[in-house]
Amino acid sequence: MYTVCALYHFTRFDDPSAIRQPLLDLCLSEGITGSLLLAGEGINGTVAGPTAATIERLVAHIRALPGCADFEFKLSTAEVQPFGRMKVRLKREIVTMGQPNVDPRASVGHYCTPEEWNELISADDVAVIDTRNDYEVGIGTFANAIDPQTKSFREFPQWWEENKDRFHNKRIAMFCTGGIRCEKSTNFLLGQGIEDVYHLKGGILKYLEEMPKEESLWNGECFVFDGRVSIGHGLEEGPHELCHACRQPILPEDKARPEYEDGVSCHQCIDQFDEARRERFRERQKQILLSDARGERHFKQH
Repeated sequence: MYTVCALYHFTRFDDPSAIRQPLLDLCLSEGITGSLLLAGEGINGTVAGPTAATIERLVAHIRALPGCADFEFKLSTAEVQPFGRMKVRLKREIVTMGQPNVDPRASVGHYCTPEEWNELISADDVAVIDTRNDYEVGIGTFANAIDPQTKSFREFPQWWEENKDRFHNKRIAMFCTGGIRCEKSTNFLLGQGIEDVYHLKGGILKYLEEMPKEESLWNGECFVFDGRVSIGHGLEEGPHELCHACRQPILPEDKARPEYEDGVSCHQCIDQFDEARRERFRERQKQILLSDARGERHFKQH
């Protein structure tokens, strides 16, 4: 059983490049795989270790970084290694919003625990906004949540500008997978003069971990950016798989549809790619199957 660790922390790194190699070396020596992003504003990512102890050593390393002594993280498990390799990347932002004046270290919305969240989003004067991408929302969200139908988080500020008049005299409650996007989106709304802004502390992951299913206001599954694809209450792995052509989540029954070809197309992307592109996908899928037959993991599987 692999230990999966989702983490983020906003802090000031004067030289992220100096942090990168020691962090990568530790992960490689511990057999940890996944992806970590470093930027001047902090660290973000999800990784998996072969034992809980390997993740504990990574957590200790991160806590020794500047301003990270109190960083929070969320643990879950996976039966199969959810990542193919380890990547530590330098980025301009640890979650891309493209708003240079947004700084969660300065101020964020009011945090809500899972218990407080249920009461908040049930109130008539609250507008609940899902800040995730459209394909994430498509497999699960909170009851009565608004879907901005954005394809990337960078689109959220424009969506707000075009729709803000809908929320006159409303308190705003926002949520995302682990909380990082709401750190930025609530700071953004505060900068727009919106005072009553709330967000779910720890995101959907914390809610699904702590909230009993019989008391939950969550419908469906939560998309995660690793080999598990989706998780449900109790952070149990969900039924979804990934179409390796369009990277969209699909259900097992979707594989019986006529549009589905393993690694080549599904009902969501059958019209997105021409035949030349699909031939390249078929060749890639052939290489994946050959790797599987040799007991290896093909680097393009995840």
